Amino acid sequence: MSGQKNIFISSGLVLSISLIVSILTALITSQHYSRLQFNQINAICGEIVEQEPDAQKIISAALKEYTNGHTTENDLLSTLGYRASDFAGSFNGLNAFFMIIPFLTGVGLFGFTFLYRNIAEAKRIQALANYLEQVNIGKAVILGPAGEDEFSKLEDEVYKTVTSLYHTKDIAIEAKNCFADNLANIAHQLKTPITAISLAAQMMRRKEDKNDLEQNDLEQIEKQLVRLTHLEESLLVLSRLDAGTLPLKKQETDVFTILMLAADNLQELFDQSQTAFDIAELGEMAVCVDLDWTMEAIMNLMKNCMEHNKGGCVHCTYGQNPLYTEILIWDEGEGFAKADMPYLFERFYRGQNASADGIGIGLALSKEIIECQNGTIRAKNISDSGACFEIRFYSH
Repeated sequence: MSGQKNIFISSGLVLSISLIVSILTALITSQHYSRLQFNQINAICGEIVEQEPDAQKIISAALKEYTNGHTTENDLLSTLGYRASDFAGSFNGLNAFFMIIPFLTGVGLFGFTFLYRNIAEAKRIQALANYLEQVNIGKAVILGPAGEDEFSKLEDEVYKTVTSLYHTKDIAIEAKNCFADNLANIAHQLKTPITAISLAAQMMRRKEDKNDLEQNDLEQIEKQLVRLTHLEESLLVLSRLDAGTLPLKKQETDVFTILMLAADNLQELFDQSQTAFDIAELGEMAVCVDLDWTMEAIMNLMKNCMEHNKGGCVHCTYGQNPLYTEILIWDEGEGFAKADMPYLFERFYRGQNASADGIGIGLALSKEIIECQNGTIRAKNISDSGACFEIRFYSH
């Protein structure tokens, strides 16, 4: 708030209080002089009656005519029906009117000043709240010039804090981009050995004379080639997620369709491990997501359940409420080890019961994809079954 506004409010408060105090002082003073006047007339009339007893009737008639016949008991005048206020007739008329008007004016001015101050402070608080709201959505503007009061100091400190946070955010984004670039470079560097191994494997396949040792070596090369290819592709996806450059084409998609497509793509792996899957059909429920990438995330989760539940069954179900759409994927295995629970979604973390061919990146990738689409994922154990993944896509 500016200095001129502060002066205006302070002046208004002082003036209104001064008017009220002045009126109260005038009222007390008037009452005091009315009492003095009453006592003086009472003493005079008492002396007259003491010397001339017959004059009491004359005095009574004169006072009744003067005061319009008010009656109270107070010495001689009280016995005749008079009181102190009866002798302040000039005050009770026009003077009282002129005292009430300033009094009401003072009260009104005080109320107006108080109300104006509250409204002004409320506007400043609302303006600061709007500023912080703009900060939260990344559209903050520069605050106007601050005054010299305590609230202006608060505004100044808030602005300094926001500026510092923006600077810290820029540094963090720059570091994140550097990390993403480095990760992308590593992934690209992996392409060269992968290509070389692939060509060598193809040439070995074309040779007609191969012994058992060469055949075994060839299978190992192809196995590692598949693993390196998967690692390279996952690293590229993670680097694009970190940099915010992964194209997500969100559209309304049925949940049952996503689950069925993911299961179909894993059908061969499920058959090899003799694992079944059970997807509940609960009617049409749509979520606004990218079909391909969401299906990729679901596949990683289904594959994780399959690897820890070979010969069993992977179950999927889903539900929806006004806040979010929930998808549950669980198996019939032993569940997650307690020591692994806090680290399941960390990159390159491999749990106690992890598959020998795993690289510890599938769950982290699923988490990144889901969270980029206003979703959350949580891992838990089901008491009467096994490991369970809980996915929620929020409506807002």
